[in-house]
Amino acid sequence: MEIPFFAKFEIETPAWKKLLKWLLIDTITLGLYYIIAHYVIILPFVLIAAGTIIHFRICRKNGIDPLNATPRKKYYNLRGWKWVE
Repeated sequence: MEIPFFAKFEIETPAWKKLLKWLLIDTITLGLYYIIAHYVIILPFVLIAAGTIIHFRICRKNGIDPLNATPRKKYYNLRGWKWVE
């Protein structure tokens, strides 16, 4: 269930974390549906837009290309992943 475009950003992330993230978004969206009705469909789009803005700012601040996750070594260090040469 991985979108190939985003795969380069989540290569070392365990599958359970990816699944948990989407389940959390779905659960919150469905839960809020009973409070604010169909307007809740805006929530996922707002979260995606906010995440994209934050992603671009953090990547640029650390000298990483936000679209290609390059240089890889810097990206791995930012994420706290082990870089194997």
